[in-house]
Amino acid sequence: MTGLRETGATELDVAARVVELVHEVAGPTAEAEVTVVRHDLALTRFANSFIHQNVAESQVTVRLRVHVDGRTAAGGGSLVDPDGLRALVGRTLAAARLCPPDPAWPGLTPPSAVRSNGLLDEATAYAEPAARADRVRAFVDAVGGLEAAGYCRTSYRSGAFANSAGQAAQGRTTEAAMDGIARTGGADGVARLCAGRLDEVDGSVLGVRAAAKARAAADPVELPPGRYEVVLEPAAVADLLQNLAWYGFNGKRHVEGQSFARPGTAQFDPAVTLVDDPTYGGAMPFDLEGTPRAALTLVEAGTTRAVAHDRRSAAGAGTASTGHGAPGGATFGPIPRNLRMAGAGPATAGGGPGGGAAGPGSGGGPVAGAGADADTAALVAPMARGLLVSDFWYTRVLDPKSLVITGLTRNGVWLVEDGVPVRAVRNFRFTEAYPRALGPGAVLGLGRRPVRQPDRLDGGWWEGPPLRLASWNFTGGASG
Repeated sequence: MTGLRETGATELDVAARVVELVHEVAGPTAEAEVTVVRHDLALTRFANSFIHQNVAESQVTVRLRVHVDGRTAAGGGSLVDPDGLRALVGRTLAAARLCPPDPAWPGLTPPSAVRSNGLLDEATAYAEPAARADRVRAFVDAVGGLEAAGYCRTSYRSGAFANSAGQAAQGRTTEAAMDGIARTGGADGVARLCAGRLDEVDGSVLGVRAAAKARAAADPVELPPGRYEVVLEPAAVADLLQNLAWYGFNGKRHVEGQSFARPGTAQFDPAVTLVDDPTYGGAMPFDLEGTPRAALTLVEAGTTRAVAHDRRSAAGAGTASTGHGAPGGATFGPIPRNLRMAGAGPATAGGGPGGGAAGPGSGGGPVAGAGADADTAALVAPMARGLLVSDFWYTRVLDPKSLVITGLTRNGVWLVEDGVPVRAVRNFRFTEAYPRALGPGAVLGLGRRPVRQPDRLDGGWWEGPPLRLASWNFTGGASG
């Protein structure tokens, strides 16, 4: 495989060369857009309280989309030598000749300024295995003899875009994340954090949190199904945000009438403000179509303001792209994958949520028991009777339009009485309409500090504070 290091070319050099090759082969009227991204990912995994795997990979991806004679096709590859680039252009143009006409082609992004997000951290980009191992050791030491497992990862991206309309852009970004579990007697406690810099990830803080949750989750009792008041911790809130993004604030689904979102309507509680901000770490400052990225307010004080668009969905809606073009967008639509729910307090130290003097992701510092942090404990304190929920998983959509979701609780549920978590509870299955659960009058409290949770796919994240809701519909035991 021939990469950038071997050729000595930059990502922008490669992107510009591919555009030239398209014109050489298909003529000057052919439209082409090219994205070239170098991605370095390093991952340290641990299980049974020992590091068992340390891996690193570096890859270059070239994505090309062409529009020729009214037909559109896309292709990709990883070879950036002359033969590899010519082969990519040749097979993509051949595919275009076999595609049906594309009357909805939205055209290319015109020349426009792209500002760097300024979030490149050299120490994270070139972190050695020992730096990640230090976080793992701190996590394992902090769980106090419990069984520990998880990972710590660092990521670096350098990318460029060029098209035949004259748009060109470059960007670099870094990300770090840690996800750890502490286990005792079959009970698990989890702590996760995603950040733009590795030095924001404190394995000791995360380990203390995971261990406190695990110890408090021992000997769970079974409760009957029904509607309960709940406090959802940031990991569970992340699932709300992810599903709202995929199925609600997706411009393609909105154009097709398959989204609950109605811009200009007060669909959420006034406490809810949602902002997608891909410029705040992990993502390039431009999308797959070369459109500049910027923070996009989706919900402001309970009122839906916008949905995310790429060029195709924007053309269908009669508006402009919001910079959410992505691989697979023609099928899945434009998805805001860096979604933040604002907290009730000021942003933490360091210029944004996720860090702060009290410790990264600490929510105001550790406390004993199921709450595990002061932010969550403050929301639990006013509850007469309800449930504290750590995490959701295996969530699936039952009705996309109203966004009714079914799923399971995970990593700890507790019965709260008179503001105190009194007993661990067995996991539940739930069925809930996420917009309804966040609707007007439904949000009883927000934590002060959002905590960023890593997405399953590197480069995305979901960030929200702990959240107190008036009602959540638990339909049965986890096996039901």
